[in-house]
Amino acid sequence: MKSLMSLWSRLAEESANLCCTSATRDINTITRRVENEGLSFLTITLPSLGSATQKWLDQGQVEINSSFRTGRGSLPLFLGGFFSRVFDRSSGRLLDEPCIDSIQAIRQLTLMFGKMNLSCTPARERRAFAQYVECEQDVRKVDMELSEEDLQEFRDVSALLYTEVFTQMDRDVYYGQLLPKHGPGSTADGLTSNGKYRQKIWTDRLERVFPSFEYLIPNHHFTGDLNEVSVLEPDAEIPVKVISVPKTLKTPRIIAMEPACMQYTQQALLRCFLAAYGRDELLPKLIGFDDQVPNQDLARQGSADGQTATLDLSDASDRVSNQLVRNMVRNHPHLLEALDATRSRRADVPEVGVIRLSKYASMGSALCFPVEAMVFTSLIFLGIQRSLNRTMTRKDLKSFAGSVRVYGDDLIVPARHVLSIVQTLELFGARVGLGKSFWTGKFRESCGREYFNGQDISIVRVRQALPVTIADVTEVISSVSLRNQLYLAGYWKTVRWLDKSLRSVLKHFPIAAPTSSVLGRVSCLGYQAERMHPTLHSPLVRGYVVEAKAPSDVLGGSGALLKCLLKLESGNPKGVLSRHTELVPCYRPGTTRENESSLWAPPMGQDEKHLERSGRPKRVSIRLGWVPAF
Repeated sequence: MKSLMSLWSRLAEESANLCCTSATRDINTITRRVENEGLSFLTITLPSLGSATQKWLDQGQVEINSSFRTGRGSLPLFLGGFFSRVFDRSSGRLLDEPCIDSIQAIRQLTLMFGKMNLSCTPARERRAFAQYVECEQDVRKVDMELSEEDLQEFRDVSALLYTEVFTQMDRDVYYGQLLPKHGPGSTADGLTSNGKYRQKIWTDRLERVFPSFEYLIPNHHFTGDLNEVSVLEPDAEIPVKVISVPKTLKTPRIIAMEPACMQYTQQALLRCFLAAYGRDELLPKLIGFDDQVPNQDLARQGSADGQTATLDLSDASDRVSNQLVRNMVRNHPHLLEALDATRSRRADVPEVGVIRLSKYASMGSALCFPVEAMVFTSLIFLGIQRSLNRTMTRKDLKSFAGSVRVYGDDLIVPARHVLSIVQTLELFGARVGLGKSFWTGKFRESCGREYFNGQDISIVRVRQALPVTIADVTEVISSVSLRNQLYLAGYWKTVRWLDKSLRSVLKHFPIAAPTSSVLGRVSCLGYQAERMHPTLHSPLVRGYVVEAKAPSDVLGGSGALLKCLLKLESGNPKGVLSRHTELVPCYRPGTTRENESSLWAPPMGQDEKHLERSGRPKRVSIRLGWVPAF
């Protein structure tokens, strides 16, 4: 914690010099309060002031935060030198021309530790699980209160948006043109990454849409393997496993691990949706899945002209009702059946037990992100329709392509319709975080970037504690990244102090290009080569490189063939090779069918060890060596 205090002090001094003020008393205040309150002051109390400041910028007026004293005026004494360059001392009103550097300094000094990757106390974790259950009860309550008229309006707007996409998906489901896949993540049934290709659990609901003889074996020559598969009735299905993962010291992130069979088929529907979505002329302009830049650009534009608002949703995925999803795809029966079959109906919550789910899915489902985005998009346009007080057309939807944008639960909406949109979202069960939603003033935030009056005021966040020894691999990697981000943000004096601290841990810490794989220092002057490669004659530097090796996970037999064929087919959308194609196993000299881990020839260009090692690395290490400088 002492090193974090030193980092904060260096940043405060450098920010004060830039803003022509003093941070001496602020440093003394921080030192005293951290001694009394501990790390929670940096990670919880300070960020609460930063969040309040953002709302003050949006509202144009300071409202006193009880955690910090005020002087004779209306501004907090803490960071008062910065606040006085943004707000009027006596009235607390936003100045006509506030200092942008001071706004960024306040945000940097209050929010920088707010998202450190730390584990919560057991009490906070229990509270998070209790809130998960309470959220489920809220979803049930909203389902009962929605009228048929509300649902009909929702269906009509959804039909305007998604009819072409859902029609294509419905056709693909009907003709069985779906390609599943397994990911590297953990599952509720505890299978290893390669072990998922030997799964022995299927469900009766899946069997109707995704027959096991088509999705669990490479081709009909392996039908005997299906004798070992258990097809479970709905009441016997494995529930999702609800767990917590570190997010901040204030609260953990609650996610749900799906059973392997569900995740496998969810990926098939996801691939089908993305293909249909990519062919639609309108949806890519309204919804994003892999590019946050359009949202960020609209947020910057909204901060300058006030035409767009940014909305933040709390517990977004956990508040999307399955009833809404069913209504959204009501006119496409085959797609509806597929979505229902791939949805887990129960969840195993720690200290609570197995509960029935009314939400569509929690984070952890492959379909959670796209489904919630589609539901929120429908609700946004339903809110606009109610604000306009007339039925919208497809042409109307297209006219909002430059002012509506959805990336998961990150929403950009027209400011003139924002009140109706917020009311509609709340009516259908979403919870708008008003403290993190902005539409009144000149502050906007979207997808990790913040803007004031068209200017980027985004900050650099600290994710891990600073390392003490080279054995603190995660901290070393994070601190090198932090150093380079601070350098690019212009905090060069702080970077000099951080360089000195990191050199005491890293014996070799070269200057390299950002594209180099080495843990090195970014510089505006370019890289500094330390020697040339003896044969390639390319510049090299000596430094540490991150190594993350996949765990040992041997796969052979029909599972290996299935994995290879699925990967081949995913790279051949025109069906050059199908998993039902009859192939001859590639036996290697000295091996048998029972113990050969690479029984089948791997696809061209694929890692030759993928049948021996697979999955997410269990640990990360660094090694010293000569590495290209760029």
